[in-house]
Amino acid sequence: MPASPPTAQVLIVGSGPTGLTLACDLARRSIDVRIIDKSPEFPRSSRAKGPNPRSLEVLEDLGVADRVLAAGSAPLPMRKYRDGLPIADTDPFGASRPAPDAPYDRPWLIAQWRLEEILRDRLAEYGVRVELGAEAAGLAQGPDSVTVPLADGRSISARYVVGCDGGHSPVRKLLGVPFEGKTTEEQMMVCGDVEADGLDRGCWHQWFDEDGAVLLCPIPGTRSGWWFQAGPERDRAGAPVPPSLESFRRLFARHTGLPGTHLSRASLLSTYRVNERLADRYRVGRVLLAGDAAHVHSIAGGLGMNTGIQDAYNLGWKLARVVTGQADPVLLDTYEEERLPVASWTLDFASERLRATLEAIRLPGGGLDTAVTPETTGLSRGYHWSSLSPAGSTTRLRAGDRAPDAPCRDAATGAPVRLFEAFAGPHFTLLGFGPGAADALRAAEAAYGDTVRAYGVGTGGPVGLTDEAGHARTAYGIEPGTDTLVLVRPDNHVGLITPAADSRAVGAYLDHLSGTAFRRL
Repeated sequence: MPASPPTAQVLIVGSGPTGLTLACDLARRSIDVRIIDKSPEFPRSSRAKGPNPRSLEVLEDLGVADRVLAAGSAPLPMRKYRDGLPIADTDPFGASRPAPDAPYDRPWLIAQWRLEEILRDRLAEYGVRVELGAEAAGLAQGPDSVTVPLADGRSISARYVVGCDGGHSPVRKLLGVPFEGKTTEEQMMVCGDVEADGLDRGCWHQWFDEDGAVLLCPIPGTRSGWWFQAGPERDRAGAPVPPSLESFRRLFARHTGLPGTHLSRASLLSTYRVNERLADRYRVGRVLLAGDAAHVHSIAGGLGMNTGIQDAYNLGWKLARVVTGQADPVLLDTYEEERLPVASWTLDFASERLRATLEAIRLPGGGLDTAVTPETTGLSRGYHWSSLSPAGSTTRLRAGDRAPDAPCRDAATGAPVRLFEAFAGPHFTLLGFGPGAADALRAAEAAYGDTVRAYGVGTGGPVGLTDEAGHARTAYGIEPGTDTLVLVRPDNHVGLITPAADSRAVGAYLDHLSGTAFRRL
């Protein structure tokens, strides 16, 4: 079929959490987006166990965090067994508490299919629906668009295409992008969703012995559904036995000492091998990669789906500015510049956590809690090296850091206002601390309109926020008596920190993004 004019500004291939996050982010920015998936129906996979605190912040900005929290549950205590007997209950988040600058203190358990359902519902509110049974079979890039032939003979044309189509990504393969790394055949497990009777659903059960392990975690929102994970059963020749209800029952009986008949209705069976692979680039012309299409790694630490969600959050605002003509296409290069090093770090971190966990479970009392560290929250990942993070810092923050939350009040009404509520939406946010920032805030809003929303924190200005308890000043490291401007990007990372007296830096930063000439504020 001959190529047709673009039918969308952006085409997303793959409707997992990464693709859906990107589609929601683009749709709320009024970008004409289409999202396709080769599957004939929506999967009921429970593979990923849920968003970490940073991803919950992303989902809050997209307007779905409340739905996710309602549909899932807090992480459960881990009940560890040896020789079939319980020896310890461990809650790796037992001491965690929400903080003024970080409202989510722990990950959230939710089946992946349910999270996807929530994101699809949100996307439908913008009038966009996933197109099923649409398999990308080719890519043809032109000077202004990309044409994607489909396996059924149809063709879709878009200005940009993003491959969010998993570790076996056809889009990545069509681009010819290398996916270097390794697959460790020895580190293998079988997984599936099962129904089970007679187990306490208030715990994540973990049976360990010298020969392997069986893990059963209840799936929130189900009455008898569980995530099942185990080392594979092997035949006499040492080859792994394909997963099935019968093999799950044998593994369960062997490692727990309980009757295998406790398990029933195994589904979504799969064999997982530890893969550590990274695409050597995230952009080829008008085609980009995100999520597992760009990186895969060990499940230790639970960062796989979360890294993909955060890829999408980084890319969405940049892609929207480019397709609407608000920024030069070179802005898209900063997606790879920022996210590829994060993925590289994640591969190394997950590999190290897997090693530590495998060592821990050989010891009495050891378990999966070894994989949980402060880094698994996702809150510490920043972009200090980025060209979008020019020099600027306070006693607590540097340009490129995640922008903290803080409880404030509307200076006019006294109503509670969190900084995350001020950030929510597709705009940049300019925070002004100190009375000397008020003029710069007014000038920024006048010069940039809807692109920038300006808030004076204890300064007056276009919109004033009171910081009675000092949480905002503390979180942002603002010293008493200083007048400071903090520009927060649409993905809630700090773009710029500058003294209020140098307000021209804000204009220079925004004009650099747009490719326009320097303007004085």
